[in-house]
Amino acid sequence: MKKIITLIAAIAIAFGALAQKSNNPILPGFHADPEILYSQQTKRYYIYSTTDGQPGWGGWYFTVFSSKNLKKWVDEGTMLDLKSDQVPWANGNAWAPCIEEKLIDGEYRYFFYYSGNPIAGGGKQIGVATATSPTGPFTDLGHPIITKSPVRYGQQIDVDVFTDPVSGKAYLYWGNGYMAGAELNPDMVSIDTTTITVLTPRGGTLETYAYREAPYIFYRNGLYYFLWSVDDTGSPNYHVAYGTSKSPLGPIEVAKEPIVLIQNPELEIYGPAHNSILQKPGTDEWYIIYHRINKNYIEREKSPGTHREVCIDRLYFNPDGTIKPVIPTNRE
Repeated sequence: MKKIITLIAAIAIAFGALAQKSNNPILPGFHADPEILYSQQTKRYYIYSTTDGQPGWGGWYFTVFSSKNLKKWVDEGTMLDLKSDQVPWANGNAWAPCIEEKLIDGEYRYFFYYSGNPIAGGGKQIGVATATSPTGPFTDLGHPIITKSPVRYGQQIDVDVFTDPVSGKAYLYWGNGYMAGAELNPDMVSIDTTTITVLTPRGGTLETYAYREAPYIFYRNGLYYFLWSVDDTGSPNYHVAYGTSKSPLGPIEVAKEPIVLIQNPELEIYGPAHNSILQKPGTDEWYIIYHRINKNYIEREKSPGTHREVCIDRLYFNPDGTIKPVIPTNRE
């Protein structure tokens, strides 16, 4: 009898632990470049991402997951398919999306920005699709809104959208090899080309803050925070750096200690970067959502850059507003 009671107790403890813990990664399968949204309409969290696991970053569709508590995530299915009639101008390389919720004339609307491979050629370009629900159905604009680089190099990928709480204006940011930003027009599906600004942080090395891609912008206590990814997405050294500005279009002052998030080989955590940021509504509680390389694919011959997984950890600030280095975990 004593053995039976002990066994029952052990099972109860095990089930209790399973019920309480939230493991990283938080999504099943391979996903990358995560964008998180808290919807005022549904009171749920949503994650949109690059669908990973395809050779040559060849994913062609976007899925969305939802959650009430940031722990248990529900697969809401495919919300945009670049090989379907949904997107007439592109046929693949569905990469690095972002989304913004707007209340317009009493109705919630969702603006989903992403990069794709244009059928007409010319390199990666950025499009937008809209919906009245965070899970869709989404209707594509029918043509890209960013088609060329403001400099003589780089790719038009890794888009971010930000609404300035001070002015109410919305901005779009993008760029691999460079960082650019511009005001969105009130329609949210076109940019004011007169405001295009090259924001690329200068200097740094692959060990510190040399800009590569994935700009992300948020606002806190009078400062605009600019985060970006360093090195290559298939490198264990892929990591997040940051700077701040007093304006949503810069200039950016690189932080004295710029590294926000970097690998921890002892925990088999490699290449944690390409992030989005969440402020829990009504609080000063912040989270960083990012991807990392699946530890079983870290060798170059296994294509680490296409076997990535989505994770979430807390983001903390020092009293002076600087960001404390994030401790990446295998459990939130």
